[in-house]
Amino acid sequence: MENNVSGLNSRLPAMEGRLASRLSETPPVDLRLTHALGAAEPGQPPDQNAGIAIDVRHLNFYYGTRQVLFDVSLPIRERQITALIGPSGCGKSTFLRTLNRMNDLIPETRIEGEAIFDGQNIYDPAIDVIRLRQRIGMVFQRPNPFPKSIFENVAYGLRIQRKSRRQIQEEVERSLKAAALWDEVKDRLKASALGLSGGQQQRLCIARALALHPEVLLLDEPCSALDPIATLKIEELLLSLSKEYTIVIVTHNMSQAGRISQYTGFFLNGRLIEYGATVELFKRPRRRETEDYISGRFS
Repeated sequence: MENNVSGLNSRLPAMEGRLASRLSETPPVDLRLTHALGAAEPGQPPDQNAGIAIDVRHLNFYYGTRQVLFDVSLPIRERQITALIGPSGCGKSTFLRTLNRMNDLIPETRIEGEAIFDGQNIYDPAIDVIRLRQRIGMVFQRPNPFPKSIFENVAYGLRIQRKSRRQIQEEVERSLKAAALWDEVKDRLKASALGLSGGQQQRLCIARALALHPEVLLLDEPCSALDPIATLKIEELLLSLSKEYTIVIVTHNMSQAGRISQYTGFFLNGRLIEYGATVELFKRPRRRETEDYISGRFS
C-alpha cells in the first residue's frame, strides 16, 4: 500500500504538468458548441465580404453631464450576428439603444458622433425616427407582449400602417413562421399573448418586430429571463434570421456569444476595448482586459 502511494506521489508532478498544459490549450469558451448550432466554427472566419449595415463613428453619449460612452467606433456587418459583451454597467445596452435612437426617450440625454445607416447619420434632424425604428427593430430583455391576443400583438404595427385586412393576415402568418412560433399558436391566435410561456412570448416579440420588415434587429439580453431550452430555441431562431437580417445582441453569456455571433465587441467603463471576429477575439484577444474578462479573471 505504501509503495502504491509512494509511486502515485512520484507521478503527481508529471500529471499536474500535463494537466496544466492541456488547460492552457483550451479556450476560455468552448467554441466547439458553435458547430452544433450552425455558427462559425473555430478557425472559420465570418463573411469578410459582408457590407456594413450601420457604421458607428466616434460616438459619445451623456446622461445630463455624465458621460457614459466614450469615442465608440465600430462597423455593424450586414447579415451577421454581432454580440456586445462586458460587465454590468459597462455601457453595452446604452450603446445598443443609440442604434435606433431609443435613448431619445430619456430626458436630458446628449449624443456626439455619427451612426451611418443607409448613407445617412441617424441623428440628422431630418431623420424620421418612427420610420427608423421600423427599419431597426428592437427586442428587450424581458418579454413585453401587449395585453392583447397573439394575433393582435403582431398586427398592431401593421394596423398603424393602415395595411389591408388581407395584408395583415398574411404578414401575421409570415412573421410568426419566421419567428418559429406559427406551429405552436396557429390554432389559438385569438388567445391572450400573456398566456404564452416566457420563451414563446419572446419569440412573439421578435415576430412583432419582423412584421414591420426591419433590416436590423437589436436584442438586449433576450434570453436572460428564459430557461435553457427556451434559450436554445431563441439562439437557433437568431441563427436562422441572420441569413436575412443584421442582428446585434447584448449578452452576459460568454458561451452564447461564442455559439451564435460572427463578431463581438467588448465594452468596459463605457469604452469599446476590443472588436473583431468572435473566433479570433475569444481565442486570441489582443487586449489584456478582454482576455481577463472572457477567461473569468476579471474583477
